Order: sequence, then structure tokens, then C-alpha cells
Amino acid sequence: MAHPDSSVPQGEQFEFKAEMKQLLHLIIHSLYTHPEVFLRELISNAADALNKTRFRQLTDKNVRDPEAELAVRITVDSKKHTFAIEDTGIGMTHDELIANIGTIANSGTLAFLQQLSQQQHTLTEDLIGKFGVGFYSVFMVADEVSVETCSADPAAPSCRWVSRGEGTFTVQPGERTARGTIISFTLKESAQDFSHAYHVKDIIKKYSNFVNFPIYVNNDRVNVISAIWHKKPAEVTDSERTDFYNFLAGDGEPPLGHLHVSLEGAVNFKALVFIPGRAPHDLLRVQQEKSVHLYSNKVLIQRDCLDLLPEYLHFVRGVVDTIDLPLNVSREVTQSSPAMAKISQILTTKIISLLEDWAANQPDKYLQFYKEFGPLFKTGINTDFVNREKLVELLRFGTTALPAEQMTSLRGYGERLKPDQKNIYYLTGEIREVLERNPNLEYFKKEGLEVLLITEPIDIFLMPSLPEYADKKLLPIDKADLDIVSRSRIEKPDNKLFQSLLGLFRGTLKDQVSDVVLSHRLVSSPATLVTEKKSMDSATEKMMRMMDKNFVPAKKIMEINPEHPLIANLSRRYLANSADPLITTCIRQLYEGSAFIDGNAPSAGQFIQRMNEIMEAATK
Repeated sequence: MAHPDSSVPQGEQFEFKAEMKQLLHLIIHSLYTHPEVFLRELISNAADALNKTRFRQLTDKNVRDPEAELAVRITVDSKKHTFAIEDTGIGMTHDELIANIGTIANSGTLAFLQQLSQQQHTLTEDLIGKFGVGFYSVFMVADEVSVETCSADPAAPSCRWVSRGEGTFTVQPGERTARGTIISFTLKESAQDFSHAYHVKDIIKKYSNFVNFPIYVNNDRVNVISAIWHKKPAEVTDSERTDFYNFLAGDGEPPLGHLHVSLEGAVNFKALVFIPGRAPHDLLRVQQEKSVHLYSNKVLIQRDCLDLLPEYLHFVRGVVDTIDLPLNVSREVTQSSPAMAKISQILTTKIISLLEDWAANQPDKYLQFYKEFGPLFKTGINTDFVNREKLVELLRFGTTALPAEQMTSLRGYGERLKPDQKNIYYLTGEIREVLERNPNLEYFKKEGLEVLLITEPIDIFLMPSLPEYADKKLLPIDKADLDIVSRSRIEKPDNKLFQSLLGLFRGTLKDQVSDVVLSHRLVSSPATLVTEKKSMDSATEKMMRMMDKNFVPAKKIMEINPEHPLIANLSRRYLANSADPLITTCIRQLYEGSAFIDGNAPSAGQFIQRMNEIMEAATK
């Protein structure tokens, strides 16, 4: 905790905590590349303070200066190079001032920013403010900053905070009597452009044009406030929607699509939500932090209200505005109100309907969406059982029937089924190009049977929960005893020579496999590994390994192709000399090669040594 130095007569002097000093140094010297964002951050903080005032005034009439305009006022002087930003927001008490501007708001912030700095990354506009450090960006443009604040609580005295952003800050009684906060400073020589009103106005229009309060610069109103979600959809232009989305999401690109809703009935709400054009790099982490904003009659109730949409739709950005929330209770109760649940249900249904329309009428657009947000969207299969059937129809997979850039739905696969085909087949792996060379595909390719190629990591968790579709079982092709038509060329292994060779395979690999059998699926490969019928399939095993590092998968069955030249040569060599050590060397090499294709890397040293022995014998 910061601690006061009682020897300072003009007020209390505090030392920043060590981590705070490091944070300030990083912000000022390493992370920021666009100093203008300090203005956006200060305006954002001011808007938050104004929103808190407006929310409090709904339920509490005992507020200082109840008639004061809720606004942000910026005053600049191009001759003196001074800058001041003032709001009539909630203000801060003495203790709140120390707590809010003296410590890092979020745990882990310093470590994250230090990592960015070490990697020579810059803190972009998308990250600034995300970790509660936005205020400190002011030290990029000022050597000393003064914050004078007066709480909305009529009994609280005003306070003044002053610091040079180095080791200490002071807090002393202030002279302000009006509710709100004013931040003032003299600009550094390198930042004196920010003392020109025209420049400040341009920045406000760039970053803060939709802030829901008037912003004045030297008494001139700058921003255009428009709650466009309250307009009729036909009254909003594409440009207005894109500008609003860009401001709301901090995205420089247009959204992929939008949904404008105005509903009156059992529940009343308006919504304007967007599906972004690109997913963030940390999509699966963002789902726990981001969502649409909740308003009540244009009053911001909560940013990123996670309860408004299920997690698998948390990539959606936008606003929901309803008058059906009980504003006389806490926000926690508000979030769990019946109205919230109804809004969430309706909005979820409408977003799914929008995606269904894209899938049916704009397949390229839907595929773009799916490739960006599929990893998160697909998690709804196992969480949203009300809409599960609709979500299953919206799944897309790579397939052997289409080029790599195209994907199929399960319905599309079903329409291509062969007349006597009883199942839907799939194969899981990490890279499509590797899957296409998997020996287990050979029979299916030869017979013209389509196989889904499952490569997304999230699908490892998805496929075990999809046992069937339209009365067709979904089966992994690396499972033993698949219900496929056996090729007539494979006869029962009653040949004594093959039986003996199989016995040698089994004895050599007794610690690695559960059995060795002749294959009905191989065409051009000598061997492959398949999962026993009663064991977990490969996708489930991979899921278990991800969840438990100590998980031990069941042994697999090795299938060998008696018509492959290598197996035929081993058979002849075995007939000539059953004790030939090169045969067991080849058997182990065949096993480890199959394991490698199956996704389990062999011991590189032993594999290479064995390969050298085989090549040496072959070149004698």
C-alpha cells in the first residue's frame, strides 16, 4: 500500500508502490506509439464518471449539484501550452483518489506489459485502457499532472492529487466546490500540438464521437451524440452503422454484418449488434471478458454484460437497451432478472437466424464468419441444448469431396451419401495435408466414400458429442471393425506362412500393440494403426491427453497389407530364415512409422539408427 509521509506540511505525500513505478516507466518510455490516445483515455474515464452520476441520480436524489449538466469540457491554451479536461461526474473522495490513482487496477498487468516490452511490441490502441492503465498515458505528454476532484457525496471535501509520474504523489485539500474532476497540466515541448483546439477536436471526432455526453473544446461542442439503436433501421445509413461499430469495438475495419432489433411485447428492448470481420488473436480468452453493452433508456448500466448472450456468442459486439430492468436494485440483481433472461433468449435466437440466412443465401460470407469465429461458436454444441439442433446444422467441416478451401455441412455430406452407405465417416488430425496421406483413407478413396477431415483443435472435444446425424452414425475411420464392404481380394488369413509372420509381428510388438491382423482397408500402404472397437476413438484420446497429462491411451491394433511389396518381401525372407534379425528390425520400423503418422513421434535416435541398418542391408 502507498503510505503517507507525515513530514510534508502542504499535504500527504505518498510513494508509488515499486510495481507502479515500473508500470509508469514502461508506459512513458516503451509501450505507447501514438500519444494522442491519452485524450481518448481521459475522455473515456470522464464518460465513465458521468455514467456513474447518471445512474446514481436515478435512485439517489442526495447528490451534489443535481442540476449540473453532465458534460466533458476541455480547455486548451496554445500560447501557454496548457491543457485541462473537466467533467461533472461522480468525483472521488480522499480515499478513492488514493486507491484509483496510485495502484494498478488489474492483477497481472505489469507482468503482461513487461512481456510486451521485452518482445519489442508496442501497446496499441486496442490494448490501451484494457488493463486500467489509461490515465497514466497522460504522462507521455506532461511532466507534472494535477487532478482536483469533488465527490458527488455532498459531505465529502474536495481533494487535489499532484505527481510527476516518478516516485511519489501528493494529496492535499482542494479548492473545487462543484461536483466532478478536472485534470490539468502543461504540455511537454514534444506534445504542444495538443494545445491547439482544432487538433484536439480532430482527435475527439476520431476516437470519441459517440460518447454519450456533450464534449466541449474551449466552449465549442464537438461530438455528435446519437443513440442510433433508438432509430428505425431504415433511418440509419451504412456509414453511420460502421462508424458506430468502429467506435464501439475499437476496430478499424467494417463489421461482417449487423442485426438491428426493436421489440415490444412480453419484453421491450432495442438492440444494435455486430459480427466483426475478424476474430481477435485471443478469441477463446476474450469470451470471458467481452460482450455487448447494456443500457436502460440510453443510460449505460454495464459494459460487456456477459449475461446478455451465451459464451459461444461473446464475439458479438453492440448495445442492448431496455426499459424493463428494475433500476432501483443492484446491478447484480438486474443482471439476473427475468427480463434479462428473456432478452438473452430472443437475441440469441435472432443471431442464430442471421447466421442461418448467411449459410443459406450467402455461403461465402458465412464461411468467412465460420473460419474466424468457429472455434468459439462451436462450443455452443455442448452448452446450448435449446438451440443445439440449429447449431449442428451450422457446423462446417473439411472433406475429401471438396477442395481444401471449401467446407461442407453435415446436411451436404448426407446429400452425397452412396445408396448403400450407412454411416458418416471422419478422420481427425492437425493438418489437412497430413490427413490426406493417412493410410486409413486408402480404402475410402478407392471406393469413393467421402470422409470428413477434422483439423480444428476444438473439434477434438466436439466430435465425441456428435454420435449421429439424421439417423446416420458418425464414425472415425481409424476404428477397428468398421462396417465397410470388405474387398474380395482379402481372403481369410488361413495361410500358414502369413499366420507365422503375424505371430512374429505380435511377439515383436507385444508391448506396443494389442494385436496384429491383416487389413481390409489398406491399398497402397504396408501398415497402419487403428483403435480397438471398444476403446476410445482417437479424438477422445486426444481430448483426454489435453485434460490429463498422465492419461495412458489403450494399445492399438496394427493392420498389415499382405499385398504390399514390403510385406510380401518380409514374408519371403521369413520363409527363407525365420530367425533373420532384419525382419524384426523392419517390423519395429513399420510400427514406429505408423505411430508417427498417427501423431505419436517415435524416438528419433532409434528410428534413424534402425533406418540406417535397413538401408545398409538393402545395399549389400
